Amino acid sequence: MQFGNLNYLYLLWLLPALVLFYIYAFRAKDKAIAAFCSLNLSGKLMSRVSRSRQKFKAVLLIMAVLFILLALVRPKWGFKWEEVKRRGVDIIIALDVSQSMLAEDIKPNRLMRAKREITDLLQIMEGDRIGLVAFAGASFVQCPLTLDYGAVSIFLDYLDTDLIPLQGTALAQAIHTSIEAFSDREKKSKAIILITDGEGHEGDVMAAANAAKKEGIKIFAIGIGKEGGVPIPLPGKSGGFKKDARGELILTKLDETTLQRIALTTGGSYVRSVTGNLDLEEIYRRGIQTKLEEKELKSTRRKRWEERFQWFALAAFILIVGEALFSEKKRVKPNA
Repeated sequence: MQFGNLNYLYLLWLLPALVLFYIYAFRAKDKAIAAFCSLNLSGKLMSRVSRSRQKFKAVLLIMAVLFILLALVRPKWGFKWEEVKRRGVDIIIALDVSQSMLAEDIKPNRLMRAKREITDLLQIMEGDRIGLVAFAGASFVQCPLTLDYGAVSIFLDYLDTDLIPLQGTALAQAIHTSIEAFSDREKKSKAIILITDGEGHEGDVMAAANAAKKEGIKIFAIGIGKEGGVPIPLPGKSGGFKKDARGELILTKLDETTLQRIALTTGGSYVRSVTGNLDLEEIYRRGIQTKLEEKELKSTRRKRWEERFQWFALAAFILIVGEALFSEKKRVKPNA
């Protein structure tokens, strides 16, 4: 047996409360009658009233409440097997974790804001598989493609700028790693969401974009940061910024041109984020879901339990009607 909603079980206290109420009510009624008139007189005045019938009516109401509570918890028994097919697309989120993502032109910083936006995206996804790739001067698969969004969220929490010792922004390698993260060679239903400031390219970025296009992968690039450049805070320190060998501040600048070319080459789109709004929902709704064809990701069999709450609701209705129609007066035998 299964139950659909056990939250209503806390209402079971109503049953002993009703029992105590009726016990109190019957005793209070007896005291009131005794105070009003003598025992002999009360027997004559209430000769047609049956105490046993009154108690029976009380039992009917208590039983009705019990069946209502049983209906609310939605008991289920008996099941049928049904096939469940999940359709969607495969999405790899490639997130830049280089030290330039610590820049605070977007609050609290670029990386933290990106992680929050990805967490929000997980809340609206509709059955798509998702994976994570972290990159800086090198890249690796942080979380393989999965339907378990809770697991993705856990892996996302561990993404930080000290995860990859080799600094830089190796976009080409990040794209190749993301391509390899897809589990099949089917050339459809695959997208990469590339979140980076796009600065400091290493390798042939456009060759990587063309490789993605060849595999039928669309890249949706998000440039995060300001084009004019901002200083990079020192990791683990407050008030200090990265400087070059001459002691001058190192500024991180957004390179939109390359990111736009990557998106255009693969048939995806580019979004620039300056305020911290990465528009991931917009990319998901109007980009990925519109441009990519869904495929069957998983087919499983599951038990579908039969709802039985209606029988308890019917029993409660019958008891309530029965209590209303059942008279508390004794039956009077007709004179012969």
